[in-house]
Amino acid sequence: MGERRKKQIVIIDGQGGGFGRALIEKLRQQEVRGTILAVGTNSMATSAMLRAGADAGATGENAAVVASRSADIIAGPMGIVMADAMLGECTAAIAAAVARSNAARVLVPVTRCRTYVAGAKNKTLGQYVEDAACLIRGLLEEDGTP
Repeated sequence: MGERRKKQIVIIDGQGGGFGRALIEKLRQQEVRGTILAVGTNSMATSAMLRAGADAGATGENAAVVASRSADIIAGPMGIVMADAMLGECTAAIAAAVARSNAARVLVPVTRCRTYVAGAKNKTLGQYVEDAACLIRGLLEEDGTP
């Protein structure tokens, strides 16, 4: 019997990479199994996520588009599915690639970009990171990957 492939978790973030860094740190604390690929819209974001413990990293629009094709789970701020969000760092190509991906998407509302989600509670970034990490762990466990 062949060995099961580790699930690929793609974390997409921009600006300083603070959300992605915090989420990767939380996933590592929870010992979530899976390959974590950090995709930054800029090199500072990618670097922050790599320092947090991502298995690999890549930067830019094409990296996000390519990673979205093979991802099992994509996580990031809600802006990654909206062209021109994140102060313009999320391009239309990134938004389309994430939206078209067959991956499960874990999106976190960030009101800094003036995007609000009806019914979402007003939480701190840390609380949203905790929620996102728990969702990702649950998605992996559904597939038998603890």
